Amino acid sequence: MLDDFYQTPEEISDWRALRSEGYLGDARIRLPGGDWLRLEDLPPLLRTLLVTDGTVTKVLEAYFWEPVEVKALHLDVARTSREVPWLTLAAGQEVLTRRVELRGVRSQRAYAEAFSVVTLAAFDPPLREALVRGSVGIGVLLRESGLETYREILVVGATGDSVEDLDLRVHRTYRITRGSKPVILIRESFPCRLYQSISL
Repeated sequence: MLDDFYQTPEEISDWRALRSEGYLGDARIRLPGGDWLRLEDLPPLLRTLLVTDGTVTKVLEAYFWEPVEVKALHLDVARTSREVPWLTLAAGQEVLTRRVELRGVRSQRAYAEAFSVVTLAAFDPPLREALVRGSVGIGVLLRESGLETYREILVVGATGDSVEDLDLRVHRTYRITRGSKPVILIRESFPCRLYQSISL
């Protein structure tokens, strides 16, 4: 999945507004099959998750009122084969690639999946080791470490052939900046069908 970040998609003006706004009017997501998905047609919680600059795990726990665990699906320390523009990383830099699932402890619902690229050199050894272990969400680790960071949503997208696709997923890509340097790039993906079917 690191290949997805070697090239940046064309920036759409709609998503730039997410740096300061949650309401995007008639914003739409173009599906790979050519259909358009309107943000206003998504379930309210899913819209909230796409635009929040807070910790997704915390939002899920508060809304569904259950603990949410981070289950590591892939952890690997590797070197970039090309530059990663959104992180201003050159080829040959050491990064952690990490894919995790956010799953409700009681319900066993897979609420989200996240793929992250972490610039390991940007962190002190204890935090670096915790990131590599992958047992806790990145947002939780950063919050508990007390580091000053800023989240910037870069783009919102979707995978699926059409709006009716049962496997339709929406995702957002954002980066975490420490000081003036981008250090983590994250794509979070949410299954639309799960959020449409859930009623509390």
